[in-house]
Amino acid sequence: MPLALLFAGQGAQKLGMGRSLAGNSTAAREIYAEANRVLGWDLAKTSFEGPEADLTQTRACQPALFVHGLAVEAALREKGSLPEIGFALGLSLGELTACASAGVFDFATGLRIVAERGRLMQSACEKSNGAMAAVIGEDRDKVTGLCAEFGVEAANFNAPGQIIISGEKAGIEAAVAAARARGMKKVIPLNVAGAYHSRLMEPARAAFEAFLRDIPFAAPRFAIFSNTTGGPVSDPQAIKAALARQVVSPVLWEDCMRSAAAAGATEFWELGPGGVLAGLARRTEKAWSVRSFAEFPDLAPAAIR
Repeated sequence: MPLALLFAGQGAQKLGMGRSLAGNSTAAREIYAEANRVLGWDLAKTSFEGPEADLTQTRACQPALFVHGLAVEAALREKGSLPEIGFALGLSLGELTACASAGVFDFATGLRIVAERGRLMQSACEKSNGAMAAVIGEDRDKVTGLCAEFGVEAANFNAPGQIIISGEKAGIEAAVAAARARGMKKVIPLNVAGAYHSRLMEPARAAFEAFLRDIPFAAPRFAIFSNTTGGPVSDPQAIKAALARQVVSPVLWEDCMRSAAAAGATEFWELGPGGVLAGLARRTEKAWSVRSFAEFPDLAPAAIR
C-alpha cells in the first residue's frame, strides 16, 4: 500500500483539536510539551481551550496545525498503525508539516520555521488591505482571466471547480461582483485576515527567505511535493526556495495530488482536523482511497482497517 500523508493548511483549525490525542497518547502528549518549550507559550492550551479568537490568528493557528498533524502521525506510529510512508504533501502551511514528516528538518526546527512564517504573514496582513474569495464550478482559464481583468491573483487551485482568488480588497470585491453579473453562480467572499498567496505577501516572502537562508535542510526520506509546481522536489536548496516562493505563489494542490497518484500513491491519509483535504481529494478523483485522522477515536483499529 503506497501511502501518502496529507497535511492541512490554515483554515482547517478547530477549537479543541488535539485534546484527545494528548489525553490518550504519550507520543502526542510529548509533542505538545515540546512545542510549548520551543515556542515559549502554551500552544496546547490555545489549541485545546482557545479562546477561538486566539487560535484563528495566523501567528497561532499555523504552529497549532503543524503540531497537530505531527501529533496524529506520532500517535499512529505509537499504536503500530502507521504503514510505511511513500509520500507526503501538504496544502500551503501543510507543506512544512510534510517536510518535517519526511525529515527535511527536525520537529523543533520546523516549529520555529512555522512560527516565524505565521508571524511574518500576519504582519503582512496587518500592513495591507487584502481579501480572498472562492470561485466554485468554473475552469482555470475563466478564473485566471477574471483575475487578470481586476488585478488580483488565483491563490489556490484546490480541486476541479474550486479555485481561490486573492488580492487587494477593492479588486476582490470588483471581481466578485463582475463574476456574479456574468453568471458565475457560486462566488463566495472568505472571512480571512488578508490576501494569502498573492503579491501582498511579498514582505513576508522576502523576510522568510532570509530567515531560512542559514537553516540546514536535509533530503527527504520519502517523496514530497511542492505547492509551487505541483511536482516532486528533493534537493534541499530547492525545497528551501520553494517554501519561500510559496508565500506569494498559487497553491497547486490539485496538481500535487495528481502527481502523487501518478507516482504510485494508492492510499491517502489526511492527518489533521476538519476533513478538508479528504473532501478535495474526493472532488478531484472519486476512485482514490482517502481517510481522515484527527483525534484519538479516529485511531481505533476498526477505523484504520
